[in-house]
Amino acid sequence: MRQVDDCSADAGAGFRWLHLNLASQPSKDWIAAQFDLPVEVRELLLSPDAHQRALVDGGVVGCVLHDLERDFDDDDSVNVGALRLAFTDRMMITARLHPLRSADLVRSRLTRGAAVSEPAQALDLLLAAIADVVGGMARQLSVEMQRAEDKFLAGHLPPSPRDLMLIRRRLAGLHRMLDGMHAVFRRLEVDDELPETVLPVVEKISQRLRGLDGDVMAIQGQLRLLRDELEGQAAQRTNQNLYILSITTALMLPATLVTGIFGMNTGGMPWAQSGHGTLVATAIALGAAAATFLLLRWSGFTRR
Repeated sequence: MRQVDDCSADAGAGFRWLHLNLASQPSKDWIAAQFDLPVEVRELLLSPDAHQRALVDGGVVGCVLHDLERDFDDDDSVNVGALRLAFTDRMMITARLHPLRSADLVRSRLTRGAAVSEPAQALDLLLAAIADVVGGMARQLSVEMQRAEDKFLAGHLPPSPRDLMLIRRRLAGLHRMLDGMHAVFRRLEVDDELPETVLPVVEKISQRLRGLDGDVMAIQGQLRLLRDELEGQAAQRTNQNLYILSITTALMLPATLVTGIFGMNTGGMPWAQSGHGTLVATAIALGAAAATFLLLRWSGFTRR
């Protein structure tokens, strides 16, 4: 295996794997000039449409798959980018617009000596890298969920709704990505024109994607349960506060009525001329509150 900087470089009779940057106009021009590839495959490689799909034309397989973008400023970024690929019996072309995590992983494995001498091996290496990247993200989200759940069960500071919303957004993105990719490979499995040498790889990755999607769905279920627990706890606190407020209002209402009566500027007000009138009015207000409390207690309203 040797690395080349020019797509037109002579690679001999061996298998070639070319990874192109679609942000570069020469890369687009080179793809457009590959008349050995069917027109639909060239259009798939150059199309701006990032929808996951696949086609087989004359033994040439073309796919658009989703992968996680590599963000140099944010290691936890879950931005999804499109990876376009096409392969024949002698060459595989992969192209992307933004840097992708799987490309770095593939490059690392090739550098360590991974053998790629035919389309099936190249496809297996690429798809395994994508699955490993997604699986690593799913494991990271699972760990975050377990930590949040442990804090909640231990009575510590519970996760904020914003943190849970962020986890939910990332899980939803992974689910859509895996579900779409799985649908692509299911269609390839039943395509009669798919090369026989590639079919085992497609079947294997399809099963692995189904398992990863099941893991993501399990984490989503765990997140849903945690959110229900948090919402139930918040509702219980709200009900407790409303209960206390209701009791306080009921106790203060008769006392407020008494103070309102004694605050009227009308003639004939009892104890208006007495030196202890304020004390008497206060005692009546407190007595009204105490009587209300006893009535509420007798009726069972204050029992918890």
